[in-house]
Amino acid sequence: MDDLPTGFRFYPTEEELVSFYLHNKLNASRPEIDRIIPLLDIYHYNPSDLPQLGGEYSPADAEQWFFFIPRQEREARGGRPNRLTDRGYWKATGSPTNVYSSENRVIGRKRTMVFYVGRAPNGRRTVWKMNEYKAIQTGNQIHPQIREQITLCRIYKTSKCLRAFDRRTTSMMTVMRRRQTQHPTLINT
Repeated sequence: MDDLPTGFRFYPTEEELVSFYLHNKLNASRPEIDRIIPLLDIYHYNPSDLPQLGGEYSPADAEQWFFFIPRQEREARGGRPNRLTDRGYWKATGSPTNVYSSENRVIGRKRTMVFYVGRAPNGRRTVWKMNEYKAIQTGNQIHPQIREQITLCRIYKTSKCLRAFDRRTTSMMTVMRRRQTQHPTLINT
């Protein structure tokens, strides 16, 4: 990390997270990815503990941290994942949305969560958020299968000055908005 130029930041797009990092981790084709995004069961930690456990490029970042999360035993047997920590819980917000490639193909699924201190239903919402990404099996676009062995999570704090994370080109966003107004049930962004 010492040989990086001044101003370097690890700030991948959603497409890069799913198509490069998550797919390579699932296929075990690039072991050096573990230095950048570590494998960690984040549900054993409170969000404030996670920044110092990030990969080589994450601890210096005051805005976001990335982790691969192994599939829980309970989830593998068909149950819901346990998203409890000793101080609180991660609660899913809204519906999962699709992650698109630059060629406008669905390559993954994203779910957003918020961390609450305490226990449900009386927990208190915090500024900690998480985007959980799951890859879609490539090849079958008619009936895509979600690969759930490992997920990739982006942990961050909400802030009024937070930049937009999805950095699709302006023309791509215009096409997506047009398609969503024409066919709201087909595209879920």
